[in-house]
Amino acid sequence: MSCTEQTFLIIMYVLGCILLLALIVFVIKMIKTLSKVDKTIDDINQKSAKLDGMFDLVDKSADVLNTVSDTAVNYVTGWFLKLVNRKKDKEGDDINE
Repeated sequence: MSCTEQTFLIIMYVLGCILLLALIVFVIKMIKTLSKVDKTIDDINQKSAKLDGMFDLVDKSADVLNTVSDTAVNYVTGWFLKLVNRKKDKEGDDINE
């Protein structure tokens, strides 16, 4: 029985060494893969930073156009209200006389 116990121990040690080597290889490959992913993420961050400037420009342009259109609408609305008020005042004056 001692021979079979020693044989099982040797088999367990050999399988443990194989598993340890496989894990070491796996970890080394994972480190290489993660370094590639890190470089890719850095590249994407740089490209998105360049796009942020463009989006800020578009946002500022939209704000300027919005301000201009609001001013134009306010001017036209004010002009229209003055015109309507003049007509009401003239009609009111005609009724009072």
